[in-house]
Amino acid sequence: MVTLAFLRAYRRFVVVAWHFLPLLVSYARDRNRFLFFGSSRRVTSEMRIERANTLLESLLTLGPTFIKLGQLLSTRPDILPPEYVDELSKLQDEVPPAPWEDAERVIEAELGPVEDHFDEFDTEAISGASLGQVYAAQIDGERVAVKVRRPGIEELVEADLRVIRWSLPLLMRFIGQARAFSLENLADEFGRTIREEMDYGREASMLTEIRENFADDPDIAIPRVITSRSGSRVLTMEYLGGTKINRVDELDEEGLDRHELAETLQRAYLQMIIQDGVFHADPHPGNLAVTDDGRIIFYDFGMSGRVDEFIQRKIVDFYIAVANQDIEGILDALIEMGTLSPEADRVTMGKVMELAIEDARGEDIETYRVQQIVSQVEDTIYEFPLRLPSNLALVLRVATVVEGVCVTLDPGFDFIAVATEYLTEEGYREESIKQYVSETGDQLQASAQSLVRTPPKLERALDRIDRDDLYARVSIEDNNDVFDLLAKRLIYGILLAFGGLTTAVLYAAEAFPAAAVAGVISLFITLLLYRSFRKRRGIRATPQFTRQNLRDRGGE
Repeated sequence: MVTLAFLRAYRRFVVVAWHFLPLLVSYARDRNRFLFFGSSRRVTSEMRIERANTLLESLLTLGPTFIKLGQLLSTRPDILPPEYVDELSKLQDEVPPAPWEDAERVIEAELGPVEDHFDEFDTEAISGASLGQVYAAQIDGERVAVKVRRPGIEELVEADLRVIRWSLPLLMRFIGQARAFSLENLADEFGRTIREEMDYGREASMLTEIRENFADDPDIAIPRVITSRSGSRVLTMEYLGGTKINRVDELDEEGLDRHELAETLQRAYLQMIIQDGVFHADPHPGNLAVTDDGRIIFYDFGMSGRVDEFIQRKIVDFYIAVANQDIEGILDALIEMGTLSPEADRVTMGKVMELAIEDARGEDIETYRVQQIVSQVEDTIYEFPLRLPSNLALVLRVATVVEGVCVTLDPGFDFIAVATEYLTEEGYREESIKQYVSETGDQLQASAQSLVRTPPKLERALDRIDRDDLYARVSIEDNNDVFDLLAKRLIYGILLAFGGLTTAVLYAAEAFPAAAVAGVISLFITLLLYRSFRKRRGIRATPQFTRQNLRDRGGE
């Protein structure tokens, strides 16, 4: 069995290598124009777009695993240039469903005979994705949706994951050291993510948790999991039908307010990310629909994530800083979240942020969109080596995709205005102001106490100076024995001076034997003093610029 798995992986490796060979040759020629020699060549934005299109076609041809890999790469501007991120973000997870006979075997292996668990079952899939496909069925008169893992997908994914691990050493030769580190971590992260997405038990758990968080929200609809007909490879849910959220003409015909829908969607994701800490991470229009009464339906929780409390606070800080046009606050939030290198030039980054906000601002000074700001940040992220935390990368992707959906619903939608209003209503801005006032108050209190305490202390010190009763105790660390060396040199110098003088006096008194002994001793002391300087163990300056330092600065 192991031998067959490796043979399949080797065969896939040949197929994958054949598809990626043209791109690898292009990258090699970027370093050496004639492949093995010659100068490097300049890569234009148009060249990157063309290569990104080639990569997109290759990923689609290679199938489910690589489609998912492309989707994950579209969330990682720290690894790919912005042209690649833009092209890969167009990658849709829609593939023809597998034959019913194969899907039936998966259901029977997981639950048992289909007719024993479902009253009716439509064998024509209503949707197909890279890892699974969805069917309509009925249980006790209730219509349900049955998500079935694609037959044979486990073996294919495991083979492809081996191929990806085998390919890493080759890919490392075409990218910089910092991005090589990010890519290696991405490969591990991808293996974990795709295995989680294939586990329908995990998806059911995440779906149920998010559904409970919106239990009291009349504007959000999330299907209920039917646990008795679900397992690790089959997920049965309540069937909720609606109009795709990007079909604006149909929404208009139904008399729905598209601006309200956009605001509801934005607020739902703000709640998931900032308050709940668990969020639906694949908000493309295929996974969002609207009921006749205006509720937004969320589908497919296979791609979902969690946000810890620290990141939640930093996201709030980021939104508040953007709303207040606080450039330093934006940079601080990005650095603390890990999306921007602490070594980045703050002056340059500040100018980038200012330009991003000015470019995104409309006639009203408060109108600017977070997607344009994030796009500018992504461009800069690629220039400064760093690694994005996986869930934070998902948050960035969710922010841009959700805003795109909101703008489709309402071209004049102001993402930041809604976020600011939400933060104000939930008390986050007030808490931020209270925290600032509290910190400022503490500083003022400390300053006032210092002003009260300082004059008496200063007066007592001046009195002691006046009485010649002031002593200073100084403790100096000397880990390199610098003072010990200086003391030795001072003693050697004194002894040499005394020995030289003694030798001269004895020689003048014609006491030649004694003068010879004093001269030998003086010569020995001279050698000791000379050796203390030859060892070069004294005080030396640390170089401020080294070749590595200059290379690092040049890389920035």
